[in-house]
Amino acid sequence: MKYSLNPEKRLKAILESPTYRLAQEDLELLNQNDLRPVRLQLELLKPERVLREQGIQSTVVVFGSARIVDAASAKAQLDALDPLSSGQELARAHRRVGQAFYYEQARRFAELISARFQQRKRSDFVVVTGGGPGIMEAANRGAFEAGARSIGLNVTLPYEQKPNNYITPELAFRFQYFALRKMHFLLRARGLIAFPGGYGTLDELFEVLTLIQTGKIDPIPVVLVGRSFWRRLIDFDYLVKEGYIEPADIDLFSCVDEACEIIAALECFYDDRMPRGT
Repeated sequence: MKYSLNPEKRLKAILESPTYRLAQEDLELLNQNDLRPVRLQLELLKPERVLREQGIQSTVVVFGSARIVDAASAKAQLDALDPLSSGQELARAHRRVGQAFYYEQARRFAELISARFQQRKRSDFVVVTGGGPGIMEAANRGAFEAGARSIGLNVTLPYEQKPNNYITPELAFRFQYFALRKMHFLLRARGLIAFPGGYGTLDELFEVLTLIQTGKIDPIPVVLVGRSFWRRLIDFDYLVKEGYIEPADIDLFSCVDEACEIIAALECFYDDRMPRGT
C-alpha cells in the first residue's frame, strides 16, 4: 500500500488508524470473540461497583412473566375487542384480565417491602427485577410508588425489550450475558419471589432451587405466588414419589397467593429477624 509523502497527511492517517486507538476505546477490538473473557469481567464488575457505591446492602428478587399486564390495561384490551372476535381471542383477553391479579400483587408486595426497608440508612430488601414489562414492571412500579429505589437488570435480546420506566435510572443495567445477569440477581439476594411465567421464569427459579439444594449458595426464602398455577404446572409430590428429589427438597420453597402472604413467608423464614421498619 502506498502512502502519501505529505507529512500532514501521513500524521492524519496514523491518528485515524484503528491500531492507534486506546485499547479500551476500541469497540471493534472489544467485540472480538477472543475478548469475551474481558467482556464477562466488565459485566461482573460494573453493576457490582455501582450497587456498592449506591449503598445497596441486600435485595429481594422478583421474577415473572413479561406478558402479564395491569388490571386497567387488561380490561381495556377486552373492552376494545370486536364482539365478532374469535372465541380464541376472547378467551385470551379474559385470561389476561384474570392474570392481572398477579400484576397487582407484585406491585403491592414491592410497595410494602420497599416502604418498610428503604426509610432506613441502610438499603435492605431493595426490589430487583429483570427490568422489562409485565411482572417486572409491576414490582419496579410498586417500589416507585412507595418513593423507593429499585433495580432493573435488563438483557439484550434478538427482539427489542425496552426497560420499564419505573426503574431507578442510576440502578438500571443492561447485560449481554444471561449468566452474569443471573449472578447479579443472587449476589445480594435475601429472598426470591416467583410469579407465574414461562421458560425464562422457570429457568431462573429452578437454577436458584438447584443452587440451594446443592449447597452452592446459602438458603434464602423462595416464594412461589399463585398456588393453583404452580400446583398444576409442576407435580412436586410426584418428583418425591419417584425419588427424583428428596422430601426435604419441597421445603426449599413455599406457595402463597397474595402480597401480604409473601411478607409473612419472608418473616417466617427469618424468624422475626427482619427489621420492622415503619
